[in-house]
Amino acid sequence: MSDAHHEHQSAIRTPKQLIAAVIGFFLVVILGIILLVQYVTQQRLPGAGSTAQSPEAIASRLKPVADEGFTLKDASGPKVLQTGEAIYTSTCQACHGAGVAGAPKTGDAGAWGARIAQGYDTIVKHAIEGIRAMPAKGGNPELDDVEVARAVVFMANQSGAKFKEPEVPAAPAAAAAGDAAAPAAAPAAEPPKG
Repeated sequence: MSDAHHEHQSAIRTPKQLIAAVIGFFLVVILGIILLVQYVTQQRLPGAGSTAQSPEAIASRLKPVADEGFTLKDASGPKVLQTGEAIYTSTCQACHGAGVAGAPKTGDAGAWGARIAQGYDTIVKHAIEGIRAMPAKGGNPELDDVEVARAVVFMANQSGAKFKEPEVPAAPAAAAAGDAAAPAAAPAAEPPKG
């Protein structure tokens, strides 16, 4: 029985040997990790067939996002007014297409009937200034009043109205020229005092 007992003894017999074995194990593992990291990072190898590190690919990743798909507008240039259908599609359809928050659905003559009865001017005023859950200009402050009126005419005509498309106001340069001529003619038209 004593022979069997001696067969199962380990090489570590004292606490000092155990501590030395644990420290040695950790040193070997740490040294292995350091060597593995140096081996992996020593040479940069892009994937097979990859051009991710080419100067063109790097330049395309660093290019500003605003260069893709955006058109810069000249703020001092004349505004190009959009059609009623374009305004409806971009701004109004979100609510009036589905009837969200009590908005009358486009094409629903019953829902639009009472509004159409109020008249063109009232509907346009409500669209420009906002009413109940609808914000002013449908929530798009960039819209011109003529564009809002065009969108109203588009929706109302789809729902049974026969409104006429609003006229585009005269260009600012023509209006300014007309205003400059009007004051000169005004004094001659005044009746004499007396």
